[in-house]
Amino acid sequence: MKKILILCFCWFTSFCAFSQSTIQGKLVDQSENLPLEYASVAVYLQADSSLVNGVVSDADGAFSIAGLKAGQYYLLTQFLGYKTKVISNLNLQKGQRLELGDIFMDPDQQLLTEVEVSGRKFSVMNQVDRQVFNTDNFLSSQGGTASDLLRNLPSLSISPQGEISVRGSTGFVVMVNGKPTQSNPEALLAQLPANSIERIELVTSPSAKYDPEGKAGIINIITKKGVTDGTFVQVNARLGMPSIEPYDNQDNPQRYGADFTVNHKKGKWDLSLGASFLRDDINGRREGNVYTMSGDTTTYFPSDGERSTDAKTYSGRFTLGFVPNEANDFSLGFYAGKKTADRTADILYYDNHAEVDGERLYTMQYYNENLRIRRGDFVLGSVDYKHTFANSAQLATSFLYEYTMLGGPTTNRNLGYPDTSIIYQDEYNTNDNPLHGTRLQLDYQAAPKDFGTLEFGYQYRLLNHTGDFVYERKNNETGAFELVSEFSSRVDLKRKLHSGYGQLTGAKGQWSYAAGARLEVMDRNLDLQDKAGTVDTTYRYDFVKVYPSASIQYSFSDEFQLKTSYSKRVERTTTFKMNPFPEREHSETLEQGDPTLLPEFVDLVELGMVKTFDDNSLSVTSYFRNVQNLVNRVNTVYNDTILNRIYSNVGTGRSYGLEVGLELNPKDWWQIFAGANVYHYSINGEFDGFPIETNSWLYTINGNTSFSFGNNWEAQLAVNYRSKAITAQGEDSRFLSPNLNIRKTFLDDRLSATLQWLNMDMGLLKSNEQRITTWRESEFYTTTNYVYEVDVIQLNLSYTFNKLKNKSRFVKSEFGEKEF
Repeated sequence: MKKILILCFCWFTSFCAFSQSTIQGKLVDQSENLPLEYASVAVYLQADSSLVNGVVSDADGAFSIAGLKAGQYYLLTQFLGYKTKVISNLNLQKGQRLELGDIFMDPDQQLLTEVEVSGRKFSVMNQVDRQVFNTDNFLSSQGGTASDLLRNLPSLSISPQGEISVRGSTGFVVMVNGKPTQSNPEALLAQLPANSIERIELVTSPSAKYDPEGKAGIINIITKKGVTDGTFVQVNARLGMPSIEPYDNQDNPQRYGADFTVNHKKGKWDLSLGASFLRDDINGRREGNVYTMSGDTTTYFPSDGERSTDAKTYSGRFTLGFVPNEANDFSLGFYAGKKTADRTADILYYDNHAEVDGERLYTMQYYNENLRIRRGDFVLGSVDYKHTFANSAQLATSFLYEYTMLGGPTTNRNLGYPDTSIIYQDEYNTNDNPLHGTRLQLDYQAAPKDFGTLEFGYQYRLLNHTGDFVYERKNNETGAFELVSEFSSRVDLKRKLHSGYGQLTGAKGQWSYAAGARLEVMDRNLDLQDKAGTVDTTYRYDFVKVYPSASIQYSFSDEFQLKTSYSKRVERTTTFKMNPFPEREHSETLEQGDPTLLPEFVDLVELGMVKTFDDNSLSVTSYFRNVQNLVNRVNTVYNDTILNRIYSNVGTGRSYGLEVGLELNPKDWWQIFAGANVYHYSINGEFDGFPIETNSWLYTINGNTSFSFGNNWEAQLAVNYRSKAITAQGEDSRFLSPNLNIRKTFLDDRLSATLQWLNMDMGLLKSNEQRITTWRESEFYTTTNYVYEVDVIQLNLSYTFNKLKNKSRFVKSEFGEKEF
C-alpha cells in the first residue's frame, strides 16, 4: 500500500510539471570531450539579471532546470578550472522543454600548468556531501590497485595487515559507480586495477538515498568512461623484484600480475570486457610475548617466527550497455573471480614455562606449524534499466544476484623442537560457506521544481549464508583424525531488509541543501547446530529504524564555501563475528563470535569550510561521531596457554576531531598534496563484568609531493603515518609507510613505466611494522609485533593502444567479499 501511494504521488508530481517550462542540456569538456560533473548551472531573467533557479550537473554532465514561467532568460555555467559560459536570449513558451544539447566549456589555461609539463588537474574537489579525488595525480595508479590509491587520501590510513580505516574507523562501504556492495573493503579494493579508476569519492556523511550501512561512510569508486564512439584497449603489467631484506621465510615472495580492459562504443551499444591476475605475496615475521595468570601461577609463552601471505586473485568482468534513445538506458553485467590467501604462521615457542613466585614449574620448547588457506570463488550478475520521462523525471531499477563459495582449511601442528618429528598435537579444521545474495532496487527522481528535486526509492535485500565447520584432531595412537564436536558446527544466517527513502536536494542562490530520511525494516535469523547434536538454537533479531540525514552549504564565492551535515548510519554484523563456536587460529588463540551481537548505530555531525586561492586549495572539517553498541575484538583466558578472542559489544565509542586537507602548486613542476586528521577517541562500557574506560588523542598524516622534470619524467614521494591508537583492552603502536614512485612515458603517452619503492626503510625507519598489545589486570598480557616486508621494488607497465578515454563500467560484488 505504501509503495502504491508513493508511485501515485510521483505520477501526480510529474503530471503537474507539464504546464511549466524546462531548460536542459549537457556540459562537456571542450578539450577532452568528457562530461563535467558538479558544474554550476544558473538561470537569470534577461530583463534585470535576477537569479531564478540553479542546479549542478550530474555524473553524465546533464542538467535540467524545471518550473520556469514563460519569458526571456539567459543561462550561466561555471566550473572550477573552466571559463564561465553565458547563453543569452532564451525565449521560453508556456510548457516548453528547451533542449540545449551539448554545451562545451573551455579550460581556463591560467588555472592549468603548461601542457608540456603535466596539464595537472586539482587532486581533490570538495562538494557539499563528499570529497572527490582525481586519481591521475597519484603515480601509484599505474599498474597498482585501488588500495594503492587510497593511501594518498587525507582521511584514510592502512595498517600492515592491509586494513583500511577512515578517521580511525574500519566500518565503511565500498560502492562501484554508485552501486553499493557488501564486500570486505580490503578484499575488493586490493583486486580492482587502479588503471581502470577515474576518481574516488569519499562520502563521510551520506544522504538518505544511500544504504545506511558503514559507520565511517562510503568510498565510491568511479571507473573511467567517455562519450565518443570508438574502441579503448589498455594492457597493464606488474613485476616485483626479489626481496631485499631477509625474513627467514620458507619461500621467497612472488609479485607479478597483468590486467586488460577493452571498451567498445558504437552508436547505441557499449561493450566492456576485462580480466586480471595478481600474485601479491608478502614476507614477514611475528614476534610475540604472552602470559596468563591463574591463582598464584603465571604461564609464559614467548614466540618468534614466520608470518607471510601468498595471495592470488583471478577475475573477469563483462558489461553490455544499450541506449536505444535518450529516454531509455539498459545495462547487463557479469563478474566472476577466484582468489586465495595462504597465510603461513610457523612459530617457535622458545621459552614456554610456568612459574610460582618466581620459581619455574617446567620449561619446554615447541614448534607450531600453522597454515590458513582462505578462498573466495564467486559469480554474480546484474540487470539495470533507467527511463527518463519527457519532463526530465527518471525511474531506475536494478537487480543483482550473487553466489559465493567461501571457506578453506587451517592446519595446526604442535611439534617438538629441535626434533620436529615429535608430534604433540595435529589438528585440522575446514569450512564451506556458500552464500546467496539478492538485491532489488527501485529509484524515482521527480521533475525538478523551484525548491529542488524530490527523490524516492525502495530496496529489498536478502542474504542467505550457511556454514559447515568441521574440526578434527589426530589420534596419536591410531593415526586417525577424529571429530572434535566442541569446535564443529553448522551455522545458517538469513537476513531480510526492506527499506524506503525520500529526499529533497536543491540549490537556491548561494545555498545548496539536501534533507531526507530512510526507513529500514530488518529481520535476522541465526540458526546454530553443533555436530554432537546437543545444540540446536535459533537467534532472532528484528528492528524498524529511521535514518535521517541533512546537509547544507553556503557559497560566499566560487572560492569559499561553508558546509555542515548530519547523518545516522549502521554497521551490520557479519556471520563470522556471530558464530559462537571457537575456531583454532594459532597454537595460542581461539577465535569466537557472539550470536547476540548487536549492530553498531552511528550519529555523525560535520562542520567544514573549503577555500581555493589561485590553483591552491584548503579544506578544514570538524566532526563528532557517536557509536552505540561498539564492537571490538576482546580476549579472555581459555586455559593457561590459549586465549579466546571474542567479538563483543563493549559500550559506546566517541570521536571528535579536526581534518585538514591542503593542495599547493608552488611551481609548474612542483605539487604538494597533504592531509592530517587529529581526533580524540574514547570507549566507555564493560565486558565480562570488567569496566572499560579509555581515551586518547590520535592523529594520522598522509602527504605526497610530486615533481615534473620534463621529457615526460615525473617523481612522487608519499608518506603515510598513523599514531598510537587505543582499543578496548590495549593499544596499537604507530605505523609508518613511505613510498617513492618514478614514472616515464613514451610513444606519445601511450606507454608508461612506473618504478615503485614501497615501504622505504633502509634499516633506519622501522617502516611497515606494528605492535598490537592487549591486557587485563591479573588475568593476561599479550604483545605481538608484526614485522612485514620493507624496501619492496616493483615495476608497472601500462600501454594504451589508442588515445580514446576508457569507458568501462563493471559490476562488483554485493555480498560475498564482506565475509572473505
